Amino acid sequence: MLASLVWFVVVALTLAIPILLIWGWLLLSQDDAPRSRSSRFSLLGFSLATASATVAIGTHLYARFVRSFPLHDPTLMKIYVCGCFLSLAGIVFAVAGTGRPGAVRWIAPVCAFGTFVFWLLAISTQ
Repeated sequence: MLASLVWFVVVALTLAIPILLIWGWLLLSQDDAPRSRSSRFSLLGFSLATASATVAIGTHLYARFVRSFPLHDPTLMKIYVCGCFLSLAGIVFAVAGTGRPGAVRWIAPVCAFGTFVFWLLAISTQ
């Protein structure tokens, strides 16, 4: 029962986070409201979550098409740390940006948390 719940969460995150990231950037591209400090924090948190997802996708593509990583590869461990720090910083800034309405006010913390969970799951497979 617990294993099926964990797999459901993993699949949901794998599908939902990229969709939310694309949707958030579409919302930001159509947002004409002036930027407040709160919305800038949300934007920064959302950008860091996007950077973390980009690192994950780039690492996957590199491992798939260039060379795979052996177990406990030091380069892969550094990538994991980088992804975790990007996600954690994204969480901090995204939560700081929830004070006032903005285009990605609630999408930013969800995406940053989702990428952080992804990195924790990736680390746990090592």
